[in-house]
Amino acid sequence: MNTEQAAETPLSAKNLSVLTPEGKDSKKGLLKRTPFSKFKKVHSSFKSPLQVSETAKVSRAEEVAELERRREQLDTEIAQLEAEGYRVEELERHIDMLHEYNDIKDIGQSLLGRIAALRGTTTRDLYSHFGLELDD
Repeated sequence: MNTEQAAETPLSAKNLSVLTPEGKDSKKGLLKRTPFSKFKKVHSSFKSPLQVSETAKVSRAEEVAELERRREQLDTEIAQLEAEGYRVEELERHIDMLHEYNDIKDIGQSLLGRIAALRGTTTRDLYSHFGLELDD
């Protein structure tokens, strides 16, 4: 049927029954709602990526033992860092300073974006105009 014939044919209940599957025909899979995909099997059952196989399951005692080994390892690393002169307070100060730096950088990026929009140019062009490196 070409497009001219389709435009001339009025839609009636009789014609709609051909277009819309009803009853048993829809369960036979004659008309599928999901299109064919060459990348994956579309009509397969759902498989959660979080499933754990029976062989990968660990007993509670083994899990506790592993966590205790990990804690001992981390305690050893902490003691080694403290022996080298690192302090927790210094680390917290550095983290706070990094947060402040990132906040200031975000504000600067936002301002450059607004200036670029007002001037009708790109932020990349503004970097060279203000003497900034692209890696800044």
